Amino acid sequence: MRVLGIDPGTRKLGWGVVERRGAKLRGVAAGVVSLDPKTELRDRLARAFEQVELMIEDHAPDVVAVEDVFFARFASAAIKLGHVRGVVLLAAARAEKPVSEWPPALVKRTVAGRGAAEKVQVGRVVAATLGLATVPPADAADALAIAITHLASTPMLAMAKPAIRRAR
Repeated sequence: MRVLGIDPGTRKLGWGVVERRGAKLRGVAAGVVSLDPKTELRDRLARAFEQVELMIEDHAPDVVAVEDVFFARFASAAIKLGHVRGVVLLAAARAEKPVSEWPPALVKRTVAGRGAAEKVQVGRVVAATLGLATVPPADAADALAIAITHLASTPMLAMAKPAIRRAR
């Protein structure tokens, strides 16, 4: 299974592709799309959309995993982040890729062992988990962590589905 993880942002959009073969995880690619804060939001959103479409086309993920909404100190920042998430969801929908959404604290807990882990710690654990020679930039490391969380959680979700069906 191949997962495209996305860490949405209005200035930097982190992305990472992780593949699972058996029990082994492999980092395929990762990076950061810089979105110029001096340009209008609509132009940044258009660029984010185009870039996510290219990522999906280039890396053919089975699923797109994106960081879920979190509570922000400033409402306007949260709303803008929601816009970026929206274009990511739209790109996935247009490519007919399923989407999973993961809360930031769960991603940190899954990868680093605690929900309040610092970005540096997340980056180091991601690099070690994927056998990377260097720690990726923070936004790319977060995106890889989102993909890792999806892959770590998928077997548990598959086992839970029959129990959920029986409970209805």
